[in-house]
Amino acid sequence: VTRKSSMKPVKKNKAEDPELEPLCCCEYIDRNGEKNHVAACLCDCQDLDEGCDRWITCKSVQPETCERIMDTISDRLRVPWLRGAKKVNISIIPPLVLLPVFLRVASWHFLLGAVVLTSLPVLALWYYYLTHRRKEQTLFFLSLGLFSLGYMYYVFLQEVVPKGHVRPTQLALLTCGLLLILLALYRAKKNPGYLRNPASGDRSVSSSQMECLNPKGQEKTKGFLGAESSGGLNNRTPKDDLKGSSRMLAGSPAKVKEDWCAKCQLVRPARAWHCRICGICVRRMDHHCVWINSCVGESNHQAFILALSIFLLTSVYGIALTLDTICRDRSVFTALFYCPGVYATYSSALSFTCVWYSVIITAGMAYIFLIQLINISYNVTEREVQQALRQKTGRRLLCGLIVDTGLPGW
Repeated sequence: VTRKSSMKPVKKNKAEDPELEPLCCCEYIDRNGEKNHVAACLCDCQDLDEGCDRWITCKSVQPETCERIMDTISDRLRVPWLRGAKKVNISIIPPLVLLPVFLRVASWHFLLGAVVLTSLPVLALWYYYLTHRRKEQTLFFLSLGLFSLGYMYYVFLQEVVPKGHVRPTQLALLTCGLLLILLALYRAKKNPGYLRNPASGDRSVSSSQMECLNPKGQEKTKGFLGAESSGGLNNRTPKDDLKGSSRMLAGSPAKVKEDWCAKCQLVRPARAWHCRICGICVRRMDHHCVWINSCVGESNHQAFILALSIFLLTSVYGIALTLDTICRDRSVFTALFYCPGVYATYSSALSFTCVWYSVIITAGMAYIFLIQLINISYNVTEREVQQALRQKTGRRLLCGLIVDTGLPGW
């Protein structure tokens, strides 16, 4: 005879589980699940010690060791906060440090300015292709964009406004433009139209909330055929539903087969695509924008265009005010290329360098804005344009600015 002994659940002591203990502002739970302190950020790192030893002895460091060192640094890079230190993304730090240094060095001499201002776009493009090839999300460009706005405004207040040639109404207009840019970026950073998989827990992939195309491929209907009239649908397992979905898609038209996303396990509406960087499908996806670290889709496309237009107007207005202050009695276009004596003082040299940096950024954003307007006028997305070029079904027109995708919108 076996006796059933009633065992009471043993309660864990708070001292044994670090996650249950209250954390002070400088403490945090690291990636190993252990309590750590901000002051101990350089302690107990064998990979860092080994890497330094090999670097001092002029030996090569293995790539795996470098990755572990970067993971450790990114995990320990935190700032004190209420109820535990908060983790800081390491990709936002380089723009905060390097941009002021590069611009101030470029203001020392004309040749230094030419070298620095030429190398900055090259470095940004190199980092973009590096992260784009690895399909990694990064806050580098978002940090660079926001810090560039703040730093240009700071230089304008410190070096241009004190000269007395900027009226209060002009300063107020420029400030309003900056605030509108931030507001539009905040709106563009929101949900671009993510497609969520309704299968969670006992809910199946083919539940009534899934959206798919009708035979015409235009209107959206909910669920597969017969999903709402099937009484035993909720009693099936997710694996059975996935098999049923695969069989149903096998007998469907080819268009529905193409719109099935194997990663998100859902049927995408027309013109929706899967973003490999965000890892989710987006309605009417245009492209993944690194400047907002998010996709541009159906829900935020208007806010994205609005942010670009406000930025271009505000930037051009700020450039005109600065050149009119440091290069008096000259037109804006002439002062941009010929401004004698601008390097006579450090204040005017820094302002002139920031003007050229703003011109480079504005030219890049103007190109993006132009491409967006062309795509909107022809009712195509950037994703459809790139796909047509890869499949060699599209042809370039007007020096490559316009791409004939062959879609019905043309």
